[in-house]
Amino acid sequence: MKPLIYEQPLNEKVRSYLRLEYLAQQLAQAIASDQQHNGFYPLFSLCEMTDRCDFRSEVLKDLDRQILVLNKWQDLPHADTQQINLLINRLNQAKGPLQQPERIGVALKQDKFISALRQKFSMLGACCNFDLPQLHCWLAKSWSDRQQDLTTWLTHYHPLLEPICLLLELSRSTAEFVPATAHAGFYQQDCTQVLSLVRVKLTADSECYPIISGHRNRFAIHFVDFQQQKHSDKSIQFFLATCSANH
Repeated sequence: MKPLIYEQPLNEKVRSYLRLEYLAQQLAQAIASDQQHNGFYPLFSLCEMTDRCDFRSEVLKDLDRQILVLNKWQDLPHADTQQINLLINRLNQAKGPLQQPERIGVALKQDKFISALRQKFSMLGACCNFDLPQLHCWLAKSWSDRQQDLTTWLTHYHPLLEPICLLLELSRSTAEFVPATAHAGFYQQDCTQVLSLVRVKLTADSECYPIISGHRNRFAIHFVDFQQQKHSDKSIQFFLATCSANH
């Protein structure tokens, strides 16, 4: 049985990155198989997030920061220069589309079909045919045509989503999971390095889940018994990975 991984961001930027990554994953699933109208929910959440904040400048800074770090790694003994160069090339390629003057997703706003759906999707039961007859007309199209539409709409956000997913991939790769024990369901750790992300891995039959809180140098984990929905007083064996903000 596949283990469960829980993640807790320790700053607002990583919190936003994780949400955008999650929406990208939801949309990828909607494109991979016919989920009727469910793909619109993550699409409109993505529209909303990028309307509120233009993430480009922050992502570009993070890409440059990563390239600088990787260039320094090349000088280390036993460094895998081939792998490092591959990562540097991926980061540089991710920068290009972000440097375009047009705001991410602005072209999708001009799509009349998408605009009409987005205005009403926040309503309860808004997918009724009397509210959105155009949606029911679209759902009558073949899956291959709808799949192509979803792919096209998501393409508007690739310049932002692809570098964010790459940055999170690199962040996770810098910290390996190590065994840890939460005595009486509680674990706490202080760190000298600045952290950006705490990851907890549990077996699927653990029957508990972690509540993680903290900030850049310190975090705590409370394990909650799922059945009783209260703090567990048992010793919990788990695996922990702490990702540095300065990787």
